[in-house]
Amino acid sequence: MRQLIKRNDTLRRLYYRFKLLRPKSQADEGELISGLIKDCPRAFIEFGFHPIEFNCIELARNLDWRGLLIDGSKRQTDDARALWPDRIDIVHSFLTLDNLDFIRKRFQQVGVLSIDVDGNDYWFLKALIGLSPSLIVVEYNSTLGQDPITVPYDPAFDRFQKHERGWYHGASLAAVTKLCAEHGYGLAAGSDGSCNAFFTRMGKLKPADVWKPNKLRQQLSGIPHDQQWQSVKHLPFVAV
Repeated sequence: MRQLIKRNDTLRRLYYRFKLLRPKSQADEGELISGLIKDCPRAFIEFGFHPIEFNCIELARNLDWRGLLIDGSKRQTDDARALWPDRIDIVHSFLTLDNLDFIRKRFQQVGVLSIDVDGNDYWFLKALIGLSPSLIVVEYNSTLGQDPITVPYDPAFDRFQKHERGWYHGASLAAVTKLCAEHGYGLAAGSDGSCNAFFTRMGKLKPADVWKPNKLRQQLSGIPHDQQWQSVKHLPFVAV
């Protein structure tokens, strides 16, 4: 039955509509976002998303908010267009540093910028942090440990081509925190069940206060964090 739903657009979207009766982010991201945004512009930008599971989903349901959702999967974006109202702009695009201008021009002011692409996350954040969002949400790669490192930029990045398990991607929490600090943001929170970090102008936490291993990665692989690092440490990294 699951395979039939996955293959059939109509059935899949009916299933999604049912699931949207109880929309959710991956873990507690929705609650954290609601608690961290106060009197901010009512516009969000999120890239790397699932049609019924993304960080800003509660904002998307709020009639006062507009949004821009971007993903490299056409099926994901087609499904999302069938589910969400026109005030949520949904774009199918495989992002590179050369095609970000439409994001910069979409809103005059941004309340939330959320990045989770399992690849060039650090480089996209570096390119877009000038939008000065009130809140930044970015996924960090816990496999990379405590040092401030990121994968090198690659416009055709595919984590499963880089590493058989897909563990080589993104940046460490220390790297993302350092980048945000250079632009006046501090670490304000970390999600409970996933590896998302939240940055505001008032954040004062240290990476060690927030960092945690990727629970799902450990559960699915049975490989503890320190052994995960052993499998990627020979690959190229940029110290930031």
